[in-house]
Amino acid sequence: MSNLGIYVAGQWRQGGGRELLDRLNPSTDERLGGLTVATEQDVLDALDAAQAAFAPWRATPAVERAALLHKVGAAIRARAEEFGHLIATELGNVLPAATFEAMVAADVMDWSAGEARRIYGRVIPSRFAATRLFALKEPIGPVFAACPWNMPLIFPARKIAEALAAGCTVVIKPAEETPATAVLLMQLLHEVGVPPGVVNMVFGDPDMISRRALGSGVIRKLSFTGSVPVGKHLARLAADHLVKCTLELGGHAPTIIFDDADVKAAAALLAERKARVAGQVCNSPTRFYVQEGSYPQFRQALADAMASIRVGDPLEAGTQMGPMVNARRLSTIEAFVADAQAQGARVTSGGKRLVRPGQFHALTLLDEVPDSARVMSEEPFGAIAAMQSFRTKDEVVAKANGLPYGLAAYVFSRSRTTLHEMTERLEVGLLGLNGCNIAAAETPFGGVKESGYGSEGGSEGVEGFLTTKFVSEAVGLD
Repeated sequence: MSNLGIYVAGQWRQGGGRELLDRLNPSTDERLGGLTVATEQDVLDALDAAQAAFAPWRATPAVERAALLHKVGAAIRARAEEFGHLIATELGNVLPAATFEAMVAADVMDWSAGEARRIYGRVIPSRFAATRLFALKEPIGPVFAACPWNMPLIFPARKIAEALAAGCTVVIKPAEETPATAVLLMQLLHEVGVPPGVVNMVFGDPDMISRRALGSGVIRKLSFTGSVPVGKHLARLAADHLVKCTLELGGHAPTIIFDDADVKAAAALLAERKARVAGQVCNSPTRFYVQEGSYPQFRQALADAMASIRVGDPLEAGTQMGPMVNARRLSTIEAFVADAQAQGARVTSGGKRLVRPGQFHALTLLDEVPDSARVMSEEPFGAIAAMQSFRTKDEVVAKANGLPYGLAAYVFSRSRTTLHEMTERLEVGLLGLNGCNIAAAETPFGGVKESGYGSEGGSEGVEGFLTTKFVSEAVGLD
């Protein structure tokens, strides 16, 4: 793929004097090609197409919608290696993980296909004579979906799959940093026969696109994954038209290691998880709170595990972590490290960018980090783990819950009593106990507090694209 287009009403658009954005490889800084920027008219056309396609698509039987989604899932699996190469090249995620993302996206398609056939209403026992009461589930309407760059296939696939399963149409804006994956996904949707206008894709000026979409009166649902400030901005725009929102926003995951944990196993697992997408994941373990008795042992085990992570070309066999997505992210990570050191923290592992082409930074462990350091209160969204010690459960719960974020948390302990207590007390939407597997097609994914509201995934994901209609029917009129 060289110059990539936008997709409106079943047709590809590019050229015609439209602006092109450069696409760069973060591993080499080489130009990959151009990306077509949608004009204001393109966005309006996409909205018109989604509105026109909504009535026939909602009337399409659920079994037919499901069949199309299954076809998309099969097409993704058949081209998983191609998707993996695109993700590794544009994002910098290592090739095995990038290819696995395609398999997860296919799983999402299949799960949502099944959910399309499980959208049930209910009959309500009537308190009125000769009256039937029932509730129907109906598609909410055209959807505007906006995606981040860190999971360039999973996020578009999940938003599209859930919306289509519910009977909604979509205008989607994937990330401009990693567009080729979404373009290939759109090609597959077209090839399997998703009708024109059911899914439309635009790139370009995020603010212009969002304002036109949310201010159009066409869009009835916003599905957004991204930062807290942008999420708040979009929620304000959506409020003017009372557009229903699902917002999956930032996190700053507290990771709590109790003295009775298997310290070495936890350190090995967490180093691997921290290296995932170079730490550029909203549910990445970030704030490490380690109980005093095991602090020295865990610190050494984590430092050793991080130092062993091989950072380099994501397409090369054996690489475990690739680059930051762009120079801006790399500079941000450097600023977090410098600030923490200025506040008295020690660099126990990593701490510097790598001297090579591309946007590479070593996986970094910051030790004895004071609360005054930015990294303890601001999401770094990169390859940094910040450590503090704690004594009591009350102390660590107060620290873990002390930020406005509430997406994910992780707890390691051999005590069932401790795990149960942390389950009750931690204010998050996702919780991993002695493990980090907190996302799957069949499970809900979402946060609390300023990490957003609503869920993607599981039956809750499709539910977010439905509305409830109550019907009271007098009987015996014939």
